[in-house]
Amino acid sequence: MTDAGTSPHDGAKPPRLLPDEIHTAVAPGTALLRLETTGSRQSLLDGAWWPRSRDVERELPPLITALTEYLGPLTRIGLDASAWNGIPTRLVVDDRVVHLDSFPVGDDTVLITRGDNDHFSLMVVPPAADPEAARTAMARAVRADNASQAAEILLAELPHPAGPQGGTAG
Repeated sequence: MTDAGTSPHDGAKPPRLLPDEIHTAVAPGTALLRLETTGSRQSLLDGAWWPRSRDVERELPPLITALTEYLGPLTRIGLDASAWNGIPTRLVVDDRVVHLDSFPVGDDTVLITRGDNDHFSLMVVPPAADPEAARTAMARAVRADNASQAAEILLAELPHPAGPQGGTAG
C-alpha cells in the first residue's frame, strides 16, 4: 500500500474526483480551493483544508498566505474554539493583521472573511485523517455541484472510529 493513493496492482483504479497528479499532491497542510467570487455562489463550501495539527499559530499563517495570493487581503478567520488549541485574537501574517474569531462552527469548518462582508467557507479535514480518505473528502468538497455540508462529507468519506469503550451490549 502506498501513501500516494496509487495501487501497487496493475488492475483498474477506482475513478477519482481529481486528476492523479493533484490527488497525490494533497497532503496535510494542503488547501484545495474552488473559488466563485460572484454573489451567486451555489455550493455550500468554497474549498477544503487539511492542517497538520490543531495549533492555530502554526497552521494558519501558511493558509492565510496562500489564500491572500488568490483572494486578496483577508480581514477575519472564524474558528471553533473547542477544536483548536489557543486561538489568539489576531495574527500578523506578511505584515498584515488578520483577526481571529471564535464561532461555534464545528471542528469541520473555517470561515474566511475578505473585506467587510465577503465570506468563504472551507471544510477542515482532521489532521490525523487517512490520506486516501482525506483526499477523497477534499475533492468532494471542492466540486462545483457539491450540496453537502462539511460534516456530511467527512462522515461519508472518513473511516469512523470504533464505538465507545466499555459500552453495554443490548
